[in-house]
Amino acid sequence: MPVIDTKGLSKLYYSIGELAGLLDVNASLLRFWEKEFSLKVSKRNKKGNRLYSVKEVEEINIIYSLVKVQLFTLDGAKKAMKSKGSKGSVDSKQLVISKLEGIKKRLIILKSS
Repeated sequence: MPVIDTKGLSKLYYSIGELAGLLDVNASLLRFWEKEFSLKVSKRNKKGNRLYSVKEVEEINIIYSLVKVQLFTLDGAKKAMKSKGSKGSVDSKQLVISKLEGIKKRLIILKSS
């Protein structure tokens, strides 16, 4: 499961399609998370399409890590984001650890079935 390395991003803004492609999810899921987690997209183009800044990509990356990798429920992810403070930053070591824990959970589920 992909987790975006935000330090390697080269553009100032990413469209919803580009971000969905980087995370390998549907654009509708990103719009859903935007509503559920009260994310504000700071910029839109003339057509009204969302343009995500690197800061917003980092927030979505955290949500992705919590929901898709660590398998939190939406409510659990909201609580985890609040407990991390207003920054909500997750360092790269934590992302790797969470990704490995998610893989471990999936393997245990596969083994038991």
